[in-house]
Amino acid sequence: MEEKKLDTNSLIGFLLIGAILLYMLWQNQPTPEQLAAEQQAKQEQIDTSSSNQKSENSTLENTQPPSNTQQKSRLGDFAYSLEIPSAKDSFTLLENDVLVLKINNKGGGISEAKLKTFVNYDSVPVYLIKDQTARFNLNFSTSDNRTLNTSDLYFEPTLKNEGAKKVLSMKLKVSEDQYLEYLYTITPDDYMLGFNIRSKGLSGVLDSNKNANFEWDLKALRQDQSITFENRYTRLSYEYEGDKTGKLSQAGEDDETLDKVSWISYRQHFFSSILVPDSPLSKVELKSYDLVEDETVDTVFTKRYNTKFPLTYSSGELVQNMSLYFGPTYNKVLKKYDKNLESSIPFGWGIFGWINKSVFSPLYAWLSSFLSYGIAIIVMTIMVKILLSFVQYKQFLSQAKMKILKPELDAIREKYKKDKMKAQQETLALQNKAGASPLSGCLPGLLQIPVFYSLFMFFPIAFELRQKPFLWVEDLSSYDTIAELPFNIPFYGDHISLFPILASIAIFFYMRMTTGQNMASQPQQEGMPDMAKMMKYMIYFSPLLMLFFFNNYASGLSLYYFVSNLISIGIMLVIKNYIIDEEKVLAKINVSKAKPKKQSRFQKKMAEIMEQAEKQKAAQERRKR
Repeated sequence: MEEKKLDTNSLIGFLLIGAILLYMLWQNQPTPEQLAAEQQAKQEQIDTSSSNQKSENSTLENTQPPSNTQQKSRLGDFAYSLEIPSAKDSFTLLENDVLVLKINNKGGGISEAKLKTFVNYDSVPVYLIKDQTARFNLNFSTSDNRTLNTSDLYFEPTLKNEGAKKVLSMKLKVSEDQYLEYLYTITPDDYMLGFNIRSKGLSGVLDSNKNANFEWDLKALRQDQSITFENRYTRLSYEYEGDKTGKLSQAGEDDETLDKVSWISYRQHFFSSILVPDSPLSKVELKSYDLVEDETVDTVFTKRYNTKFPLTYSSGELVQNMSLYFGPTYNKVLKKYDKNLESSIPFGWGIFGWINKSVFSPLYAWLSSFLSYGIAIIVMTIMVKILLSFVQYKQFLSQAKMKILKPELDAIREKYKKDKMKAQQETLALQNKAGASPLSGCLPGLLQIPVFYSLFMFFPIAFELRQKPFLWVEDLSSYDTIAELPFNIPFYGDHISLFPILASIAIFFYMRMTTGQNMASQPQQEGMPDMAKMMKYMIYFSPLLMLFFFNNYASGLSLYYFVSNLISIGIMLVIKNYIIDEEKVLAKINVSKAKPKKQSRFQKKMAEIMEQAEKQKAAQERRKR
């Protein structure tokens, strides 16, 4: 919690305002004559008020309690719902092995959804809906020009067992055989339940020429320790037009109107509430609101979601079959429904998402099936680094070649220091003969980017890490805490996490080693002192950025970066001291330089471009003369 303090300017301002108010009170204080007149007026007012109160009480005693005639008149045919025994705020429980639902008579919607096998960061059961934070409402028109909302009306519940299934019928009645029904069906050990809307005998009561719009509103309850981290991964996503997926903005307010929507997911980081219609919906209006105004202050809610769409009529009757999912945002669970619901998990876009879904997610699930979750992260990191060690080898070999050629490259630049174009041509020619192009080290390094970004996306959404301990860490899906701070540091937080510190130290030493090697292999040229200074700053800036950015992130991700950089340092030392022999590299360079080297098309093209540029430059100089 952020500690609020008054600064000097505010204190002076308050004192000045107080002084002005006191002066005004002193200036406007009443005279004794005014005080006497005011006292007499108050007494007369009390006497008059007492007389009026007696008259009013006498009138109330002779008045009967108001009837519900006006309310019945407003509801028309649906006034029948006021007469049923369930016309009161009471609930019906619908539950199985993993889920407990409370269905409210008023409105017929789910007023509470509790997951039995999960607790939040504060060891309280996970509620996706609680204290009526969600609302189901069907807005419809009647044939006698009334517009009604089911959220204001009373349904009659009937719960029965059909084999292993439990079926709850919520009926909004016009008569015993005329009603609008919400039908809930739940099966054992399943997070998905059936939710159908239908009417019977209402073709003459409902106006099918006007839309009946269903609305689903939900406020997402906080579940994680870090509100900053949770809110970043709390988002409304959807599937439309077959297999296209989209999402509303993570921050602020956002809305979208879509057709052919296959499902709508109200994601709350590690848990989701998902609506899945049997057939795609049209004209769906989606809205999302960010409820976190200040991430340094404790808050109850993260986002508010809203969905609205028209229901279909069939022969004058309403018919809409859907399913509702209340459960973990877990790839393994969502995949079994064969609805592509796992696409609601933010694995990343394009190739990054494919790598996570096809490689890292199944690999980590397999490793964590027989290893502790922290050890599984370390083993997976080792496997990835070994797989990419050839990239480091290529990079280091390229740097070694450039370091060996550095004296010759410096000599070329000194010889043609007044002709930069010629110096560049000679430099490229030497590098081509020696097989020491700088690109040969850069291109393999690009292969690490998809892996780096994929793992950056994977660990924050890995459900397997949720509330799993490792060493001093209580929850690998949240930040680890070794000390609480009595104040909040902007962008850092009110606590100190150890794994980001360790990762930052490892990054610092790795960057120091690689930057030194790079600078040693670069030939001297104009601007190099500034470049060296910038690289030196980066050695300190990058670890500092890591320290601040990851202090509120999942400790599992910081553990990965710590181990990854330690392994990178180890691989680099092994390559430098035991694999690459600079004398042998030099011998190979000399052999390569002695052989006639055939230029590639790219190299020929570059040479032609440089030659033309040289001719143009010479022509311009002649004109100046």
